[in-house]
Amino acid sequence: MAEIHYSSFDTVRFGSCQPLEQMQLQDLVGLFDRSTPAAGSVLGGRTSVVRYQLDSVGPVVIKYYRRGGIISRFNEKTYLRFGKTRGQREYEMMAHVRRIGVRAPRPVAFAHRGFLFYHCWLVTGEVEQHRTLAELSLADPQQALRLTAAVAAEINRLVDHHLHHVDLHPGNVLVDRRQQVILIDFDKTRRIRSDPAALRHRYLQRWRRAVAKHRLPAELSQALEAALFKG
Repeated sequence: MAEIHYSSFDTVRFGSCQPLEQMQLQDLVGLFDRSTPAAGSVLGGRTSVVRYQLDSVGPVVIKYYRRGGIISRFNEKTYLRFGKTRGQREYEMMAHVRRIGVRAPRPVAFAHRGFLFYHCWLVTGEVEQHRTLAELSLADPQQALRLTAAVAAEINRLVDHHLHHVDLHPGNVLVDRRQQVILIDFDKTRRIRSDPAALRHRYLQRWRRAVAKHRLPAELSQALEAALFKG
């Protein structure tokens, strides 16, 4: 991975492969300090995002890390630090999967405030004019089914490198205006030792649970299974 450049503004510490200017840091910190927006799309998950036109970079998405479940009632966005922050781990994983050919947004920067207890953010290039595969499956089921072969190809690239994206579901697959699929939310992606077929089954099981829970077309699971295990 390219060398990471570190910088600070106010009480926020940044890391990025390309150095950020003071005005860019100031703009980002101002956005970090806004009220955290709620995740609102189908299968939106625990994270929430803000879109922004960052000077000299272009359109970006800022991801606010938030907790889920019962603990979020008492502690919504503070994490206990063990080594790298969640934002840095996801930044580095996104850079890695892009190097091996997986379609993922361009990581721009990661940031955190605090030391032992911290808040953190991730800045990535925006995939413009997109919708999730979950949303597409409700609006245009046939087109969503056609795209499952492309999703399977991305999963197979991850499997070939022993990477497990533990939360890969139709809400974490973006479809851009050219009908290309882009995977997002690599927060908990890990390298594991597993038989390739077994790892594909893990991906399929997670996909099936999401499709059933959110009442998406069942054919999404059937099509992904056929594409993952063809031949």
